Amino acid sequence: MIENIVFDMGNVLVRFDPELFMDRLSVSEADRPLLRREVFRSLEWAQMDRGSLTDEEAVPVMCRRVPTRLHETVRQLVLCWDQPIVEIEGSCELVRELKELGYGLWLLSNASVRQHVYWERVRAKRYFDGTLISADVGILKPQPEMYSLFFKTFGLRPETCFFIDDNNYNIEGSLNSGMRGAIFHGDMAQIREKLREVGVPVHA
Repeated sequence: MIENIVFDMGNVLVRFDPELFMDRLSVSEADRPLLRREVFRSLEWAQMDRGSLTDEEAVPVMCRRVPTRLHETVRQLVLCWDQPIVEIEGSCELVRELKELGYGLWLLSNASVRQHVYWERVRAKRYFDGTLISADVGILKPQPEMYSLFFKTFGLRPETCFFIDDNNYNIEGSLNSGMRGAIFHGDMAQIREKLREVGVPVHA
């Protein structure tokens, strides 16, 4: 029986969209491919998520690979993408409903150490029983160790948990760990249906 709902954060609870962030800064179409590659798809971003590099340490490394005129843009994209936080429509309502139904709510996310700063501004945060962030433990989803550590940290049995993540590899890792789950494609109604399929009585 499902007793716990486990959420990813980016593009499940809050929007993480490089195009949105670049729109805010009025980045030209000509500069976007470079910034996508050297910021969001960079080795440093993965190192931030693993906790081997802080966000502040990553900025000057990324800046070495872009023109000087883009250095402030890089800094803003790394350190200020969460200003403001944009929540996924319907996510807070789903979380609140699950809490009212008595389910345990948990966050399992690949994110940098700065997650602890902007997580405070996510409305759904108040309903969560605990969080496990990759940068804090030096492990990333979908590494099997991440799921094992999650269950051990909170004393949960995999078969009682249901995981919602926007990344197919992370859900595959979840299934391999014994925790059922579903890929979130941006459709809250579809996720509600997936929850009902495993016996979680959320509204349609």
